[in-house]
Amino acid sequence: MREKVIERKLRELVKAKGGLALKFTSPGTAGVPDRIVFAPDGQVFFVELKAPGKTMTPRQLKTSMVLEGLGHKVRVIDSMEKVKAFVDEICSA
Repeated sequence: MREKVIERKLRELVKAKGGLALKFTSPGTAGVPDRIVFAPDGQVFFVELKAPGKTMTPRQLKTSMVLEGLGHKVRVIDSMEKVKAFVDEICSA
């Protein structure tokens, strides 16, 4: 399964629950997460999407650690099951 398919499912499920999963790009900055997810209850998550079995690059890991150090929530999703679990987590409140 390709990362693109997982990303599309994340977008669809988050939208169906009343949230937004916006593409995150930062020109000139490598390693930023793929999506910023705005949950219906006001929470914000940075989400890195990967094909099954793939891992983050060293730059992505560093950026994730910086974001977490600033108090932000970062998730890595690499399967449909993890997409569903994430959406259930953010929409259960």
